[in-house]
Amino acid sequence: MDMKKRIHLELRNRTPSDVQELVLDNCRSNEGKMEGITEEFENLELLSLINVGLINVSNIPKLGKLKKLELSDNRISGGLEVLAERLVNLTHLNLSGNKFKDISTLEPLKKLPILKSLDLFNCEVTNLGDYRESIFKLLPQLTYLDGYDIEDCEASDSDGEGDGVEDEDDEEGEEGESEERRDGLMLFLSCGTEGEEGESEEEEDEEEEDDEEVVAEEDDDSGESGEDGEVNGDVDDDDDEDDDEDDEDNEGEDDSPVKGEKRKRDPEDEDEDD
Repeated sequence: MDMKKRIHLELRNRTPSDVQELVLDNCRSNEGKMEGITEEFENLELLSLINVGLINVSNIPKLGKLKKLELSDNRISGGLEVLAERLVNLTHLNLSGNKFKDISTLEPLKKLPILKSLDLFNCEVTNLGDYRESIFKLLPQLTYLDGYDIEDCEASDSDGEGDGVEDEDDEEGEEGESEERRDGLMLFLSCGTEGEEGESEEEEDEEEEDDEEVVAEEDDDSGESGEDGEVNGDVDDDDDEDDDEDDEDNEGEDDSPVKGEKRKRDPEDEDEDD
């Protein structure tokens, strides 16, 4: 598929100004040149042209917001001046697998003031004995060359990759996850509150039932006490009657003479004897 058709497919009914990332890897260039990429892609931040048969980049348009340019596995050997003129905000440039042989062919990159990462894997220039020292000296703005800094420390994923669309997507993803966690926490708390309220209501109902049972038991106890009182009252009455009978018997016994006691004779009895 040629480059123009591929661009048409990648647009997906969008206008060029809506596109921030354009990947055209493995399509065919026209006689080793770019085609179909114009200044209408004014918001483009990432452009990937891996293995498209490019010989030079002379017709690349002015893309003021472009940060990352992938040109690996092509046949470019020079002509980098145009990059410095038209891609002033470029931070990541991948030229791996191209035809660069001399350090001097890379001198135009000095005019890219914020270029942070440069890759030249599988280029002949990397076979030079002082390759790394020479590149860092030529391009002091560089932080990473072929994925390592001047101290041979490997770049982290965030430093080694582009700062454009991918980072924004990561941030949006993290924000989305944070919102989901907050929503989940709020739902959990609300469910917990409802559960506590339900438990409180159940406890109150149980307490009310316990109170009612206690009152009922007290009423039963008072009823039993009343019955006991009536029974006791009847018993007391019977005891009182028995006491009265005993008193009467005692009185009768007091009036009769005591056995063995000699009865006194009345004077009248003595007169009759005479």
